[in-house]
Amino acid sequence: MSSEPPVSDAGKKDRLPFEPAKKNRKKSAKPQPSTSPGSKQEGENREKPTETAIPAIVSQRMLRRMALFCGLPTALGILTFIASYVVVSHNWFKLPNVAVVFVSMGFFGLSVLGLSYGVLSASWDEEIPGSKLGWNEFTLNWGRMRSAWRSKSQS
Repeated sequence: MSSEPPVSDAGKKDRLPFEPAKKNRKKSAKPQPSTSPGSKQEGENREKPTETAIPAIVSQRMLRRMALFCGLPTALGILTFIASYVVVSHNWFKLPNVAVVFVSMGFFGLSVLGLSYGVLSASWDEEIPGSKLGWNEFTLNWGRMRSAWRSKSQS
């Protein structure tokens, strides 16, 4: 079972709608900058934003997942400080400072991982909403990222 995208009838790899098309980039001579008023300035020769932009429905899906998987551990990390203050100020029991730091660091570390998981566990296809936890989408998107990294490192 490969993590590569399926191959269509035309022989080209299927790609997402917002994924830019692969181009053969060969180094060419740099164009001389022109100073005429009607000429294009450097940076204006970009692809259209609609070709490479993430669709709104996909970005909203990513944001919801990031808010859940990052927001919950962040809130628990902050609540760790509040709860430890209440415990120590009321002298319920002695609480080591190191325990508070490690527990809060653990929650904040989970929130950082939650950001990445939120993006990768969202379905990147506009028509498919994905599952609740998004494990299948995560494995698919992680495979896509790894194959992109491999192809980039080989070229």
